[in-house]
Amino acid sequence: MFRSTAGFVLASVASVALFGNAYSLNARPAYAAEKFIPVVGMLFGNCVIGVSIGVAAVMETLETHRDRVETMMCFGASRWELIQPVTARALKAALLPSITNMGITGLISIPGAMTGWVLGGANVLDAARYQQIIFFMLTASSAIAALLCVVHCASVLIDHTPALRLDRITTPRSASHSRRPPSSAVSRSSTRTSLLTAISSRIGLRRRG
Repeated sequence: MFRSTAGFVLASVASVALFGNAYSLNARPAYAAEKFIPVVGMLFGNCVIGVSIGVAAVMETLETHRDRVETMMCFGASRWELIQPVTARALKAALLPSITNMGITGLISIPGAMTGWVLGGANVLDAARYQQIIFFMLTASSAIAALLCVVHCASVLIDHTPALRLDRITTPRSASHSRRPPSSAVSRSSTRTSLLTAISSRIGLRRRG
């Protein structure tokens, strides 16, 4: 999962940086070093924060609400129906820092890039315009990378059966292939048995009462 996550981050950063330099910052060529290198550095730093928060939220949600996910599996939920609420919650957590920074910029704090341009003697309006463009690029790259990584992480932890595979978080690939994977039929039958036992016990208590 590390290689795919790194690839998603690299692809989102490269595409947003090239597109933003070509059509927003008017860099010719779009990979000119004087604009491409600092923009890529800022995008990478912001993407890593968003992706780490999103992936951690997926793992925490599936670990905390494991019983709910297995109950949905017993009632015949599809893989996408299991992944959708998890990814929605993780994306909200991943994009919260970027959206918060955009909301307070200019009202509470002045970003470092805009401060550097102003101190360097640039026009204040031009510095504000460039800072807005960079903020849009930061948010776009973080949103694309977080979406791809969160969906991929959730699809790894919930396989095509569907079955919950939390053992893939800490188990290496070689060890996971050497051991027999958990059977989804066994997990579903055990969960159904526990649900029927709980329902029958409640019905028995109500009849006694």
